[in-house]
Amino acid sequence: MTLHYTAPLDEMRFTLNEVFDAPALWQRTPALSHVDSDTVDMILDEMAKFAQEVLLPLNQSGDDEGASYLGDGKVATPKGFKEAFKSYAQAGWIGLGGSPDFGGQGMPKMVSMLTEEILFATNQSFALYPNLTVGASLCLLASGSDEQKALYLPKLYSGEWSGTMCLTEAHAGTDLGIIKTRATPNDDGSYSITGTKIFITGGEHDLGDNIIHLVLAKTPNAPAGSKGISLFIVPKFLVNADGSLGERNNVKAGSIEHKMGIKASATCVMNFDNAKGYMVGAENTGLASMFVMMNYERVTMGLQGLGASVLAYQNACAYACDRLQGRADSGTKNTDKVADPIIHHADVRRMLLNTKANSVASRTFAMYVACELDIAKFSDDGDEKAKASTKVALLTPIVKAFLTDMSFNATIDCQQVFGGHGYIKEWGMEQIVRDTRISQIYEGTNGIQSLDLLGRKVIKDSGVAMFALLDEIKTATQALNDSNLKSATLQACDTVADLTTHLINTAKDNPNTINGSAVDYLHAVGYLCYAYMYVLIVKASVGKEGEFYTNKIRLADYFTARILPRLHTHATCAKNGVQSIMAFDTAFFA
Repeated sequence: MTLHYTAPLDEMRFTLNEVFDAPALWQRTPALSHVDSDTVDMILDEMAKFAQEVLLPLNQSGDDEGASYLGDGKVATPKGFKEAFKSYAQAGWIGLGGSPDFGGQGMPKMVSMLTEEILFATNQSFALYPNLTVGASLCLLASGSDEQKALYLPKLYSGEWSGTMCLTEAHAGTDLGIIKTRATPNDDGSYSITGTKIFITGGEHDLGDNIIHLVLAKTPNAPAGSKGISLFIVPKFLVNADGSLGERNNVKAGSIEHKMGIKASATCVMNFDNAKGYMVGAENTGLASMFVMMNYERVTMGLQGLGASVLAYQNACAYACDRLQGRADSGTKNTDKVADPIIHHADVRRMLLNTKANSVASRTFAMYVACELDIAKFSDDGDEKAKASTKVALLTPIVKAFLTDMSFNATIDCQQVFGGHGYIKEWGMEQIVRDTRISQIYEGTNGIQSLDLLGRKVIKDSGVAMFALLDEIKTATQALNDSNLKSATLQACDTVADLTTHLINTAKDNPNTINGSAVDYLHAVGYLCYAYMYVLIVKASVGKEGEFYTNKIRLADYFTARILPRLHTHATCAKNGVQSIMAFDTAFFA
């Protein structure tokens, strides 16, 4: 069976224009004065058309064929990918949010996040190739020299060249401070890069003329740990001063991984054998530079989960409305048929509503963070920029971890709607589940994101940023007319505030507190953030006529009654401490 998808443009425009009033932000921000609603509508229409007509048909065939390692460092993408990538690049999509100084279109994140959602909904594997290029471009824009920007960014934005991030090593994983890749200075100012990186998305492929690897390595006298990491540009083909390509560099793919999902995305083992590299930024500042790219990717992984859940939902809804099985508990609906559509069964609706409530809240929360990203990047007000940057730092691990956790669960709910057919390849649902699973793992597992939130963003900060967010949520919620959502959200604020204070105090005496409580803490905060998003959604819907707005309020009621109570379970688990976790001897796990 062929998956179908229709980009939810009405939902996207509602979120962009009515919940967040993006046009008002653009009008008051000189750097965004070139953005208007008509242009954005055209962008969304064109992306929807391209994704539905070109990328979705390649989704299942790409999974069937997968990326292929041809030997001697060469990798082939599945049939149709090369042509689709060329069309995608020529249409300017890779440079949509890029700097106009180097050929980009300068669109805000509030716009590009919507195109990314559509991209991931229709073809998760394909989406990763341009996605890594966008991230590499952001890193170079933030940390590269003027010469590096001028040399590389135009070609990256155009899609003639692509980019990667080369961090992970087999022995190190998330612990980047112990990487072994070395960078030895050369007389001409370049460096010889030697080492092996694993899990490199798009490390080798046949989609463009050159691949620009951004590689973390250590110079000979670098300090130990993460403070001794530097960042280097290592091109597949060396680049001449005029931008033309020179000789092949000594970097090759040794193999590609055989994965559970995203099989059309080439995940490579990359071998650097005295490859020529060029330092980005100052020596020993590589991790800070790379975090620009890593944080972009973390937000984008949340969008990957969102897109997948929307695709799963649309197909599960169609199946539920068509599949005849059993009789509705409320009475026969199809008197002329042997059974009723399963959409009449409350449990099927529960699974579909879980997914819909998640996707609406996820999109709204991603837009909320995108708005703060745009303010941090484009605002002329220094205080406003600083506040936005602080909020983005706090919320980034939640976007990555909570959106992907909830979206993966949503894809499983949708697979369950299909029953046994959901487990069969031909229906496409099992591929959605397999493809989406990685979103919880890469760019720092969701456990690592939780540690970042609780340890670095909350406890290290003494909760200042978190309590500021809680005050913001309370103020917005108090403005609602009396409703279950209002009282439940205010109660959730009190629960998270109490939990935050408890964990800050407990961590002082028990070093295992952060590691043992972080995931539950992130989930508790995540549910609160979703409740806040429904507060904003209801505010934008009350008093407006039409089923579209009425259903937004109904969905908020569903979220309040059936999903938000989970917050309190996570809070209880986190508050119960880690004694029961650490009580076992290591021999128990042998």
